[in-house]
Amino acid sequence: MSRQRTTIFLAAAASIASVVSGASAAVGSSDQADRKSSNCGVLFDDFQYNAPTDPALAAHGWNARSEMGGPGVPGTAWPASNISFVTTGGQKVAQLKATTNGAVSGTTNAELRRTTMNLRNGTYATRVRYADTPAIGTDGDHINETAFAIGPTKFDYDPIYSELDFTEYLPNGGWGEAGPVNFQTSWHTFREDPWDARTAESRQDRSLDGWHTYVTQVGNGHARYYIDGKLTADHTVDQDGNTVLPRQDMSMNWNLWFIDLDGHQGTSTSEYREQVDWAYYAKNDTVSPTQADARVAKYRKHSTTYEDSLSNAGSCENYQPPEH
Repeated sequence: MSRQRTTIFLAAAASIASVVSGASAAVGSSDQADRKSSNCGVLFDDFQYNAPTDPALAAHGWNARSEMGGPGVPGTAWPASNISFVTTGGQKVAQLKATTNGAVSGTTNAELRRTTMNLRNGTYATRVRYADTPAIGTDGDHINETAFAIGPTKFDYDPIYSELDFTEYLPNGGWGEAGPVNFQTSWHTFREDPWDARTAESRQDRSLDGWHTYVTQVGNGHARYYIDGKLTADHTVDQDGNTVLPRQDMSMNWNLWFIDLDGHQGTSTSEYREQVDWAYYAKNDTVSPTQADARVAKYRKHSTTYEDSLSNAGSCENYQPPEH
């Protein structure tokens, strides 16, 4: 969705960036599920953690955001405690919560993010549970439930700015839209003030309440987005004909935040929740939604809860643009 964000959020993305080359780690069975699927490796996480302070979470390259800043309502908080790991349907999942009582001081958001930026072309997949109504309190808030990949930006119209919004779900609307509505957005660049976004966008005007699998294939000039195996968007260029494929490395993230506080009813607190079952990325490899599901099932069959076999050597090296 072409909406204004704040540079504080993008600076935070830059602050966690690091380059990892040839990393390899696995937790669980030695019979790794996807070792031969791509010569450039994979990233998989089943989110089997105990808390945002679990040392394994950081060791595996994730953290719960805690710093202030955008996107969303200026002055609202992003406490790390808004990330937890709970069991639902017999499976442990990551849970994000966001709360508001209609006041800035009473509003919190959540973000679970990758602390390394080494993802670009290939296939991204994640199984996410959205909710159309709050778990606690009155409904109506303009909440944004998301999964995305993003890189840093240094200035307005940065020519290598890269972002892929796999899904931005607004169950109650926002940005002048009536909900429920879901957006996929592929970015070329943007200017902060006055706001100007150069993107390709698609939308689905329907509910995405419940569990759904979101797959994004990036390569050969296309960013293709799928929901539950159905192609919902195929992006190539922005409104000026510029590519919207990533031109620098990104991280994979999920966040849950309030667009504004205009929709809140009353003064009691409402709590919204988003859950993430698993995350998967195959570097430089086109993986179908059916294949992604099968590979995750194989990981679970062999009790493999985490793998990072991503390579940045030889033909797998991601070109790094010069300083600009």
